[in-house]
Amino acid sequence: MTIEAGQVQQLNITLHPGSSALDEVSVVGEKTAGENPDNFLRLDRSAMPVQVITRRTIELMGSRRLDEVLKEQTGMAIVNNISGGARSVGVQMQGFSSDYVMVLIDGQPMVGRNSGNFDLSRISVSNIERIEIVKGTSSCLFGSEAMSGAINIITRYGAITPQASASLSYGSLNIVDATLEGETPFRNQRGSVTVSGNYYRTDGFNTNPYLMSGTTAPPYDNYSIQGRARYRLSKNSTVGGSVRYGLRRSYMPKDWGDGLVSGDSQDENDLNLAATFDHTFRSGMRSMSRYYFTRYTSDMSVLWQAQQSVAGQEVFGQDLHRFEQQFALGLPAAGLNLTAGAGGSLEKMDDQALSDVHSLTTAFAYIQGDWRISKKLSALGGMRYDHTRSYGGKANPNLGLQYQLSPQWLFRAGVGMGFKAPDFRMRYLVFYNPAANYMVIGNDLLNQTLSQMQAEGQISEIRRYVVGQLDKNLRAERNTSWNAGITWKPSQQATLEAGGFYHRIRDQINPVLVATGTGISQIYSYQNLPEAVNKGVEASLTLNPLPDLELSMGYQYLISKDLSVEDSIRAGHCPYNQNIHDPATGDSFAPRPSDYWGIENRSRHMLNARVFYTYRPWDLSANIRVNYRGKYPFSDYNGNQFIDRYDTFVPGYTLLNAALEKKLMDQHLSLRFSADNLLGFQNMLVPGQPVRVFMAGFTYRFFLKNFS
Repeated sequence: MTIEAGQVQQLNITLHPGSSALDEVSVVGEKTAGENPDNFLRLDRSAMPVQVITRRTIELMGSRRLDEVLKEQTGMAIVNNISGGARSVGVQMQGFSSDYVMVLIDGQPMVGRNSGNFDLSRISVSNIERIEIVKGTSSCLFGSEAMSGAINIITRYGAITPQASASLSYGSLNIVDATLEGETPFRNQRGSVTVSGNYYRTDGFNTNPYLMSGTTAPPYDNYSIQGRARYRLSKNSTVGGSVRYGLRRSYMPKDWGDGLVSGDSQDENDLNLAATFDHTFRSGMRSMSRYYFTRYTSDMSVLWQAQQSVAGQEVFGQDLHRFEQQFALGLPAAGLNLTAGAGGSLEKMDDQALSDVHSLTTAFAYIQGDWRISKKLSALGGMRYDHTRSYGGKANPNLGLQYQLSPQWLFRAGVGMGFKAPDFRMRYLVFYNPAANYMVIGNDLLNQTLSQMQAEGQISEIRRYVVGQLDKNLRAERNTSWNAGITWKPSQQATLEAGGFYHRIRDQINPVLVATGTGISQIYSYQNLPEAVNKGVEASLTLNPLPDLELSMGYQYLISKDLSVEDSIRAGHCPYNQNIHDPATGDSFAPRPSDYWGIENRSRHMLNARVFYTYRPWDLSANIRVNYRGKYPFSDYNGNQFIDRYDTFVPGYTLLNAALEKKLMDQHLSLRFSADNLLGFQNMLVPGQPVRVFMAGFTYRFFLKNFS
């Protein structure tokens, strides 16, 4: 049965003797972000739309890594950055690249990015309780990195009985996914511990037909272990802690022919430690003290095997210390719930290419609240203030309203502001990619590096006008997000959600060509774009025509453009005044603003649909999922510095996935079979998509009955 806020329903239960054991009971709020015992900030109190992916959904999908789960969600696309010495699988959300999406585990930010992408494939889904996704600026909740949204991963917690599980899957590309998990309460349920270990490996794969041998997606071995514990010291006080360690090692060979054989390797280490203390005062106010430490290291190198010489190497290390004090207070008489907090962080980097700049300090304070104004009207909102050493202070407010038009209709709207300060990479890193033969120079080191290279005879041309504007002049990015939508629930078996979003970004940071070299083909730095916009609509439909049958569908339409390009085309400014050439007819014509397609790697149309069915007499579950991504621009082919319809596009494609699960031995044993990309799509411009992947595996659960 479904229990809605403000309603009371009577349920009569009659128990009859039987031999069936009750293994697991899950109580899940419908599409709401549940509470996290180690964090008072709840994402459902954000003014931005929130989506929740449950543990059971992840299990039924047969997904193994975080990127595999997110690529099937409405409005989200997986983006790959896989080249010599820099490999990662990131996520794009409502037109924003991975740089602007914060990834958190239990409310604490993850660090360690390659070329701006946080590598989602680092995260195993084995110990995930649920995934909470905020679409829209979340700087008011989490600060700078969440300018476009946040993905919060909640791990397992709160053991009721001692139990353990072992799972093993094997399939295409010699993929092995093995997990051991255990959880138990102790001291008469006053404490609980959960532990999980995962091993994952793959041979990688190749999507490039011009490659003689080797892979475009790296083979790797990934080890991770994580644990979480809580203990109630007294009636009003609880301590908690968690630890997570990940290790990935990979080596990716490539043979391009003519003796050009390269091999790049990457070793990654990721350590996360967290501690919390939760106390409730006599007044009813709760206090949460949180400390978090993370250490990420990456050693990447590219070797030309014929010469046995290192073509490029980057050794990168990043530490983050973070302390936060939270308070929560409920005022039922006023219909008001408040959450407030303050804290600070110290971030250190020991990259060998980062000159003498090694640390960044940030202080922050915030207040969030939701107010039930009347039975039909609620307000959600708050304010966060962040102060960074280099870019001063910035306040980010948000405000949302929800109005229950009727029992079937709910209207919501929200607005929020966000910002993102330039990171170390954009300011200080000088990075050379030998595989693509380009260099990127951090903005603060631009003049210094170019002058040194010119003195050594490595420069053929410098764009002096551009360089004069850029050097040490990088500003923080700002975003304002609006969203509005409506939910229609004509019955308990059907839900339709639809809405629009509009993100206006000022000073967005993009790479820009600043020079060409005598040996290095292109040299880039970073510039602020005056204004950009991501806008579109999203809709989702869920149907439950039968108790064990779920049908769902989601769609997004997106426009993502740099408005300064349109203005330059309209004004006829160079280089946007060059004629557009139609290669099919040979005709050329002057560009118009309508000829500008938009920003690279953004699809205008994305669609997903899925069917989940469980046949309880056989304990058999099956699902089919379809994901369509419309065509999107890959690069400027005709050299007019903006994307038009004659440039290089990735064609639209459809991924068809399916999974089957059978439970045996009184539900102790689960057998699984999954098949991804059954239609066999592959394209060299989508380097992270293998042709077909078939997996088979099992999970066996051990648990103690009659435990007290």
